[in-house]
Amino acid sequence: MSDGISGLFTKRKLGVDTLDDLEDLLIQADLGVETSMRITQALSQGRYQKGISADDVRAVLAAEVTRVLEPVAHPLEISSERKPHVILMVGVNGTGKTTTIGKLAQRYAREGKKVMMAAGDTFRAAAIDQLKVWGDRSGTKVVSRDVGADSSGLAFDALKEAQADAYDVLLVDTAGRLQNKQALMEELEKVIRVLKKIDSSAPHDVLLVLDATTGQNALSQVEVFRQRAGVTGLILTKLDGTARGGIIVAIAERFGLPVHAIGVGEGIDDLQPFAADSFAKAIADVA
Repeated sequence: MSDGISGLFTKRKLGVDTLDDLEDLLIQADLGVETSMRITQALSQGRYQKGISADDVRAVLAAEVTRVLEPVAHPLEISSERKPHVILMVGVNGTGKTTTIGKLAQRYAREGKKVMMAAGDTFRAAAIDQLKVWGDRSGTKVVSRDVGADSSGLAFDALKEAQADAYDVLLVDTAGRLQNKQALMEELEKVIRVLKKIDSSAPHDVLLVLDATTGQNALSQVEVFRQRAGVTGLILTKLDGTARGGIIVAIAERFGLPVHAIGVGEGIDDLQPFAADSFAKAIADVA
């Protein structure tokens, strides 16, 4: 996108055609129609037929993206009044849910919290083994069953044990599922119903893990998981590669859900709090 802006505003005056090209560029970068239109409108005010630099455009872009994202940038807060605070992780296949749970567990353990993980992705042996590795690293209890076991039964047992032993945090993994697969979404709803039978306020957070490379399909994921699972917040992963990440702007504009963290690598410290200003500067390529 930065290269595209440079190409558009090199020795060109600011006219209708230039603004139309910029709007197309921003939409292709997944920023969303509303945000893209506001950026071009902000640029057009009093500047028609005047020269404008690529840096001017990037500054306006960064300011507008910051304005959209600041209201949704919220750290994930663990309530000390709940024993345990239950966090349910959901999302489609391959977004990095299990890795994200492991990072969160290690972070909370470092903070002195008593943490349990429930290996609710019972479809994949690798997911169960992965959580056990994270559990060994952090000294965190992992509740698991054999591959193919009932995930809602596992969640039930984990919450009962977490309550009995006064755990501070229970992180529940779930199998990746496409948002258009009815049976899998019903299974996820069953996990939530089972948790509520034990604690009517649980899960206290339902976090949707989104792959930053997904693009426009992420809007559908948020829409369906919010309706079916009551998503309360988002974590954006895989921003260490070629991901544009602009889709989070469109998601913030449409849904207003809190964005708690971003994943920028595989290490424990690569799950970072979401900061609107620095994220906007990165998108706009502003120092």
